[in-house]
Amino acid sequence: MAHAETTVTLTNKMGLHARPSTQIATTASRFSSEIQITKDGQVVDAKSVLELLMLAAECGSDLVIEATGGDAKAAVAAIAELVTGRFGELDVDA
Repeated sequence: MAHAETTVTLTNKMGLHARPSTQIATTASRFSSEIQITKDGQVVDAKSVLELLMLAAECGSDLVIEATGGDAKAAVAAIAELVTGRFGELDVDA
């Protein structure tokens, strides 16, 4: 069984709030692999919006994305791309 893992840093100002959590869960659900995200030792299912919100990850947090299954590599790459693309958010300096 294939395994893939990468570490990404949240750079969007608001961190992992409801919209990015939903984007991650929606993206993760497209894959058959088991996908987990870890922050400071807390591991959650990437397909669960509620579990992702429980990470309370703010800007600057490191997230480890891990997947196990036939499409693990693609799953990790897709979620990492969401995070590095700042979930499409345009940060406005107040």
